[in-house]
Amino acid sequence: MRAAPRIAVALDTSDLGQLTAWARTLAAEADVFKVGLEALVALGPSAITAAAEHAPVFCDLKLHDIPNTVAGATAAAAAHGAAMLTVHASGGHDMIAAAVAAAPGVEILAVTVLTSLDDAELERMGMAGAATVVPRLARSAEAAGAAGIVCAGGEVAAVRDAVGDATRVVVPGIRPQTTTAQDQVRIVTPERAVRAGADLLVVGRPVTTAADPIAALRDIRRQASAGMTDR
Repeated sequence: MRAAPRIAVALDTSDLGQLTAWARTLAAEADVFKVGLEALVALGPSAITAAAEHAPVFCDLKLHDIPNTVAGATAAAAAHGAAMLTVHASGGHDMIAAAVAAAPGVEILAVTVLTSLDDAELERMGMAGAATVVPRLARSAEAAGAAGIVCAGGEVAAVRDAVGDATRVVVPGIRPQTTTAQDQVRIVTPERAVRAGADLLVVGRPVTTAADPIAALRDIRRQASAGMTDR
């Protein structure tokens, strides 16, 4: 039987005071804090270190470059306290393997297809649909040593079939019941993501913009727990 899913809260801001306040407020409820490009570009490594004082940090850089460059960036993020870090699965076997080797203590998570893209956009880019592309990228990333796969909720079952149970499956684009999609396309509720086999749910604005962020996060955890009943 799988363990209960963990929840990562995205601290998407360019304001260090706001990031720190969110981290301090949500530390008792969140399992992980995700620090992404907005915070990292605006604040630099201090965004990682500030969040790491309260919970493990998921550094969402989505690295995609030559292996040597990715290895250097991964090592730098690890030195500042990142516990998890994203790379693009489409960067290929050698790039992912370089990231894994550069920071043995960091979980390298391979991003398959962004949740803001639908099949029509993928077709315009000359790619097959997500149902075809995502499992292929997941298998390739796992073979390169990635500890986890990032995919949309609708693709979790296919990824599980591709990589098995030992690999972590991370689902962004989590939108609780009654919440709007915003700029995400391939979204899913916490309950459905967990029922499909997700290990880590990533949620941002539904928590950080809520009138009561702690209550919002607790409700998401309740919805996620409901998905465990069918697993």
